[in-house]
Amino acid sequence: MTTPAPVQAWHRIAAARDEASLADLDALLAEECVFRSPAVHTPQEGKPVTTAYLLAAMAVLGPTLRYLDEWYAVAEDGGGSAVLEFGCEVGGRSVHGVDMLRWGADGRLTSFTVMIRPAQGLEAVIAAMGAELSRA
Repeated sequence: MTTPAPVQAWHRIAAARDEASLADLDALLAEECVFRSPAVHTPQEGKPVTTAYLLAAMAVLGPTLRYLDEWYAVAEDGGGSAVLEFGCEVGGRSVHGVDMLRWGADGRLTSFTVMIRPAQGLEAVIAAMGAELSRA
């Protein structure tokens, strides 16, 4: 199966991690996009907060982030979903996780969920994300 366009767009954004990527991220996210964090109980709703979390995640995870595997499902209407397995290091801790993406027929992400293991890796991510988000 060919990599769906929204997944290709996310990979370009995550790899670039620069100011130019901000416009690409804005184009990729639906206005009603929901971000689900492994550290926050409630879903974070809307494009502005999703953007803030994803930019912080790129700063925290990006330097050592590598995608290991991915799975897709595409609906007949053009919407779909993907699971992207990743690994990285944060604060000297090994992090293993998945990004779960959902998009509508227009190719814009409606949901971005992150799950992380092990507990020590998640703790390192929570601390680093808190520091990064407080700078914004």
